[in-house]
Amino acid sequence: MPDLDWNRETWDGNYGWTGGGEEWSQGWGGSEAQWFGSIYPRLHRTLPTGCVLEIAPGFGRWTKFLLPLCTNYIGVDLSVTCVSACRDVFARAPHARFLQNDGLSLAEIADGSVDVVFSFDSLVHAELDVLSQYIPQIMQKLTATGIAFLHHSNFLSVGANQDNPHCRAVSVSAAKVADLVSVNGGRVLIQEIVNWGGHGATRLF
Repeated sequence: MPDLDWNRETWDGNYGWTGGGEEWSQGWGGSEAQWFGSIYPRLHRTLPTGCVLEIAPGFGRWTKFLLPLCTNYIGVDLSVTCVSACRDVFARAPHARFLQNDGLSLAEIADGSVDVVFSFDSLVHAELDVLSQYIPQIMQKLTATGIAFLHHSNFLSVGANQDNPHCRAVSVSAAKVADLVSVNGGRVLIQEIVNWGGHGATRLF
């Protein structure tokens, strides 16, 4: 179960980051092919925009594509290693800032200031208790016309007897995330099953 301690120990210690996150896009031929072939087509109606908040950018695998498409960018990550790396890599982007949080709080982001909240390949490791903290705050941070694009686990709907080699959050399902959005005043526009070639399918909305 990838709780907050697991995430801190993994991304700030156990994981070497030798590929800077590109290793997770190898099946697509790299992050550029994955972004333009899969992610951007799902976001093109919302970009470019004003303010983008990226939750858990890692080493900036998607940040480099988001930065040219917004006038203000904020990246929030619980990993000191990731925040430091992004500050170095994107030091020449004056409209970008990177903040370390506790893995639960978006308190440093002004309410009603964000046009797009984005997270891909990160919150799949966030259990329901974490999403229960993030989603109400996301609703507060978004503008009246803002949207959130969140890639999360759907492992709970798969079943406890399945292998979990990629450490997907086991307490999360599409239905539970949809409920969190609804009870916090949001509306699910799309939930889409993403099949990664195994039983541990994930979803995004």
